[in-house]
Amino acid sequence: MNSTRNLILASNSPRRKELLTNLGLTFEVRVKEVDENYPPELARAEVAEYLAAHKASFYQEGLNPEDVIITADTIVCLDELVLNKPYDHAQATRMLTMLSGRSHEVYTGVCLLSQEKSLVFHDVTTVHFRDFTREEIDFYINTYKPFDKAGSYGAQDWLGLVGIERIEGSYFNVMGLPVHRLYQELQTF
Repeated sequence: MNSTRNLILASNSPRRKELLTNLGLTFEVRVKEVDENYPPELARAEVAEYLAAHKASFYQEGLNPEDVIITADTIVCLDELVLNKPYDHAQATRMLTMLSGRSHEVYTGVCLLSQEKSLVFHDVTTVHFRDFTREEIDFYINTYKPFDKAGSYGAQDWLGLVGIERIEGSYFNVMGLPVHRLYQELQTF
């Protein structure tokens, strides 16, 4: 995909960088610290879309006419409970214990922002986990330190490899970026 636009990934996620690179896109990375709190009345996809748009708003000032900012936020939802990034080992343990043997939804909100316009969208994937032992959960947390991951896990990490029984939807969405949808939206943006 050739573009006269300057794509800017506003994320430090190695997974998002890898996915954009694998799409064959040329982009630069810019990262700012952004508060990831959201209004409590939001639920599921609304949370992911709000956070993606909120992140993008921090980059609006100083955009050049050819710049397109890409921001994303991934959350895990167990029923109506939003599981974001864990603060510590205990919170990660609680999240993974709740997810064990259950299915949950992963929502990734994406925002494309230029001087002229913005577009916010999301994708959702259902993930089915097998039951985990406490030893498996402890091993995973101690070895992989999933404190930068929504729901305390990465689908591409050990826990995903041994624990995901089935996925309905995009695997790449679970990794943090629905690249199939992003590619389509960039074509017309």
